[in-house]
Amino acid sequence: MTGSVGAPAERREGREKVSGTARYAAEFHSPGRAQAWPVPASVARGRVTGVDTAAARAVPGVLTVLTHENAPRLAEADDPTLAVLQDARVPHRGWFVALVVAETLEAARAGAAAVRVTYDAEAHDVVLTASHPGVYVPDEASGGQPAVREQGEPDGAFGSSAVRVDVTYRVPPLHNHPMEPHTSTARWEDGRLLVHTSSQGTGAVRAALAGLFGLPKERIVVTAEHVGGGFGSKGTPRPDVVLAAMAARETGRPVTVALPRRYLPAVVGHRAPTLHRLRLGADEDGRLTALVHEVTTHTSRIKEYVEHAAVPARVMYAAPHRRTVHRIAALDVPSPSWMRAPGQAPGMYALESAMDELAGELGMDPIELRVRNEPDVEPDSGKPFSSRHLIDCLREGSRRFGWDGRDPRPGTRREGPLLLGTGVAAATYPAVVGPSTAAARALPDGTFLVRINATDIGTGARTVLAQVGADALGVPLERVRIEVGSSELPSAPLAGDSSGTASWGWAVHEACARLARRLAEHAGPLPEQGLDARADTKGVADAGSDFARHAFGAHFAEVAVDTVTGEVRVRRLLGVYAAGRILNARTARSQFVGGMTMGLGMALTEGSTLDAAFGDFTESDLASYHVPAHADVTEIEAHWVDEEDSHLNPMGSKGIGEIGIVGSPAAIGNAVHHATGLRFRELPLTPDRVLTGLLGSGARQATRLPRS
Repeated sequence: MTGSVGAPAERREGREKVSGTARYAAEFHSPGRAQAWPVPASVARGRVTGVDTAAARAVPGVLTVLTHENAPRLAEADDPTLAVLQDARVPHRGWFVALVVAETLEAARAGAAAVRVTYDAEAHDVVLTASHPGVYVPDEASGGQPAVREQGEPDGAFGSSAVRVDVTYRVPPLHNHPMEPHTSTARWEDGRLLVHTSSQGTGAVRAALAGLFGLPKERIVVTAEHVGGGFGSKGTPRPDVVLAAMAARETGRPVTVALPRRYLPAVVGHRAPTLHRLRLGADEDGRLTALVHEVTTHTSRIKEYVEHAAVPARVMYAAPHRRTVHRIAALDVPSPSWMRAPGQAPGMYALESAMDELAGELGMDPIELRVRNEPDVEPDSGKPFSSRHLIDCLREGSRRFGWDGRDPRPGTRREGPLLLGTGVAAATYPAVVGPSTAAARALPDGTFLVRINATDIGTGARTVLAQVGADALGVPLERVRIEVGSSELPSAPLAGDSSGTASWGWAVHEACARLARRLAEHAGPLPEQGLDARADTKGVADAGSDFARHAFGAHFAEVAVDTVTGEVRVRRLLGVYAAGRILNARTARSQFVGGMTMGLGMALTEGSTLDAAFGDFTESDLASYHVPAHADVTEIEAHWVDEEDSHLNPMGSKGIGEIGIVGSPAAIGNAVHHATGLRFRELPLTPDRVLTGLLGSGARQATRLPRS
């Protein structure tokens, strides 16, 4: 063993990115390449009755305008959101109804502005309420989770509990907004479709294009060499890649479709709003007797997606009587989809806020309440945990944060007009792994090449996989090269669900270990082409387990609430995690901190609104949808506890890309309550919302500075 795994190795692609030589999907120029700009529907529901393209075609440089009347016909899509320009229907505002293809981006944009579309508009409904008449219980929640789980008699147990909390929370729609918008460049050569796309998994894109265009997969090559973030929105193909392929076929030229940021909320998925009702019952010693988590959310009318926000309550705490329910309403809204830590992020915000409220009712320290309700086995399945060190995370976080010196009374710390408070929340995310293939080759010059169709979306996958390979081969890291991001490489699952490194790393480890054994048996110099080994973890990585496998963490936050403006500032944010073996200390810390920062945005700045009259998202760009910046947190730290788990994969690793976001919003919200004595149950905690609460409570007047 070389000790590469665990070392803080620098990102292999770092120099390319900072020097500008890393090429993204829009930057693959081919002779004759054209640019395309889509036209979104301006009604929330209805049908297109006419498309006047004359003015658009008259714009200098415009090559063609595709509509549902002349666009190439596609096979029926497994994903209905990809059935673009196939018929006259408009299922929601922002649905693409035309595509202008031109010599330049400017001409395409001008042409799109000149397209005139008429509609037969229908009445629409985009407003979610818990009592919506269309609410139903689906067959299952997303991820194949049961929509309903019940044990014991939760209603009776709650009614007879000594201490009870019955509260509601609301998380608004949220948007992924990766730095690189969804972009694809496509060209056809000799009956083959060649695509560069911004995607979390080229295999999924190739499969979708093969089905839509009726091509064998072998005639499609999809490349995603560098991807500027995705956060779930690039986990499946989006309309950009289909439009690019259609336009390229129609014009006989390479075509790039780069979606404008303002169009993203309507066509690449979003985190659906979730309405939560939590009922927690406990005895006087703080042990839960009943836990009920009910979630209501929305989906579109063309594709069902159920944000599985009640699922974390099935994992976290021991309670003999429990029920978790998902309800959903199909509305005239864009189709929701995955966003970083789907289900867990909104679900744990509600659960961990309710636990904080229960601690207040009990007069108990919120850390002690969580410790007291630590389960011996996973509550829902009854399986033993492969490893669970949540209490260690809470204890270590308490030590690092200085929790023991905390005055539990809300509203007791002041600095002039500022109210100060601290809060804590737990976090969890499942440890997911899937089957993958990989190939490794030893070359005569003493170097090694590892090939796998993994996707590096900015997480450092190239680097970590090279470390896994180097350790399995027993060679220095610098002797291992890695190729990722192409459907021509050995197949691998997409980068999502915090499963990438665990899945890819397993296959890389096996391929390199097999190669090491071949080398040990080989005598003499290597052949010119080198020596190869392959691995396929199908049937092993996806085999069932007798253990419940999850990562855990604890988040701590200190906030200052300005009683004059209502502004909340996070002074300190700390995360401590138990996530198996950490494979690269540098990239892991980056992932944890990135998730925590995204959780800060969820708590304080990020939120979207569906306009009831027009049916669209009013916060459709980064001028109105506010993501946090460096100045929004003074101090942010991520640490982890050493955790050995032999029931995961050969590396002993768990996913780390998403758990950082899971507990941060609740920790911040709990800190705001500790600062003000007020419980805000709707995110984000914007100044107007906080100031309204302060004015109503009198806290603002009590801390107002005297006039000079």
